[in-house]
Amino acid sequence: MVDKVLGWIRSLTEVGLALVALGVVLQIIFGAAVPFLGIDMIGSVVDLVKQLGAEGLVGLVAIWVLWGIYSKHE
Repeated sequence: MVDKVLGWIRSLTEVGLALVALGVVLQIIFGAAVPFLGIDMIGSVVDLVKQLGAEGLVGLVAIWVLWGIYSKHE
């Protein structure tokens, strides 16, 4: 049961990452005004990186933990 739930979570994470990547590519191709996105994907990613970078060691640990969680299933 737990393995099935973890599999769903991993699948949803992969779909989410693919959607973020698609949003970034579409915004690069079509510019900031992508009508069906509704949000600034590149700006959101840049803001996330800035926020993690401003936290110093805590930001690095957070990135390390997220990377560990994501790469564990591969």
